[in-house]
Amino acid sequence: MKRKKLGSSNISVAPIAFGGNVFGWTVDPAMGFKILDRFVEKGFNLIDTADIYSAWAPNGKGGESETLIGQWLKKSGQRSQVIIATKVGSQMPGGGQGLSRKHILSSVEKSLQRLQTDHIDLYQSHRDDPDTPIEETLEAYDELIKAGKVRIIGASNFTADRLKESLKIAKDRHLPAYQTLQPLYNLYDREDFETDLEKVCMENHLGVISYYSLASGFLTGKYRSEADLSKSVRGGGVKKYFTPRGEKILAALDKVASELERTPAQIALAWLLTRPSVTAPIVSATNLQQLDDILEAATLSLSKEAKTFLDDASQV
Repeated sequence: MKRKKLGSSNISVAPIAFGGNVFGWTVDPAMGFKILDRFVEKGFNLIDTADIYSAWAPNGKGGESETLIGQWLKKSGQRSQVIIATKVGSQMPGGGQGLSRKHILSSVEKSLQRLQTDHIDLYQSHRDDPDTPIEETLEAYDELIKAGKVRIIGASNFTADRLKESLKIAKDRHLPAYQTLQPLYNLYDREDFETDLEKVCMENHLGVISYYSLASGFLTGKYRSEADLSKSVRGGGVKKYFTPRGEKILAALDKVASELERTPAQIALAWLLTRPSVTAPIVSATNLQQLDDILEAATLSLSKEAKTFLDDASQV
């Protein structure tokens, strides 16, 4: 399986990342361990999480996902085989938020403890913090990289202008630069990324690890009407996709999937992987059957005709 580098770093990852937002929410430790075992067994290595995951779950406090991953790392002995990506900056229940030096340096220690590791491979600014000078944020990351606690840094949910500004300051001040961007991007949600962000990523050789790569499950074909929303606790996030355009996209996925004897989820992910900017879409699964289906997308190459058909069906 061909691996791609994260930005200009020396870290290489397989073409699909696992999203740990389900850990501590819809996936318990026993199933989480099985999923991570299978993920690595099949040759994949990028595991994405955040300190805030899964604070929204019943009795959630944040840190549940990192804790589960840390327990798995200790039990499996697979730390050297995986790339751990986590994030800082979101509002933690009963804690701070933002990208100040104080919050970053405090948060990284907690994440390292939960993950039961001495370093984080990719540490990401979860969302922009306009109240903290960019220099302060990058200087804090510089401290962590020099201390060996972080290898590279990335950004998530940044606008194109703020991302460009951060990259310029990093270059001018000789500070660590973001090597990746984690944007919302999938066959339905195209406009924001393709309008401005994609160009910035391409021009600056940033790796793109898109989240909601399957539009909260909508692009799997699991939800065909609003009556299907009760199939999952995540169903509420799918309702917005029930539009004439959404129906057109599902019909196009069904057609290509039928022709190639694949599933809609595999086709949707394969489409993402046709974009030269995309390094590894992030996807989640709550059982092994879902995981196996999703990972098969890495073996699929779409024809130019299939890609164009999907492009046309999903035009905004």
